[in-house]
Amino acid sequence: MGQHIFRGELSPSEAQRMNARREEHALAGRWISLPMPEDAFERCADFARRYGPKFGMRTLDTLHVACALELKAERFWTFDERQAKLAKAVGLKTS
Repeated sequence: MGQHIFRGELSPSEAQRMNARREEHALAGRWISLPMPEDAFERCADFARRYGPKFGMRTLDTLHVACALELKAERFWTFDERQAKLAKAVGLKTS
């Protein structure tokens, strides 16, 4: 969220409210934290080599998609167009 504040897309108070809401969701069991999957970095590097030149996504985007696959996510949610393209290319359902 810091980048969104920097760009003027979010105010600090909006970011604080969003963080509070995330914490509420975590306490309610709607959001869970899991350790980084063991093979996520390997898969991330593979995606960067195979799809980076075509889609132009950043390292954290490929890591996010790699983790979703490693954790066997049923659906991949993102507002990032390039990240969504990668997710679809590797077989994830997106919304």
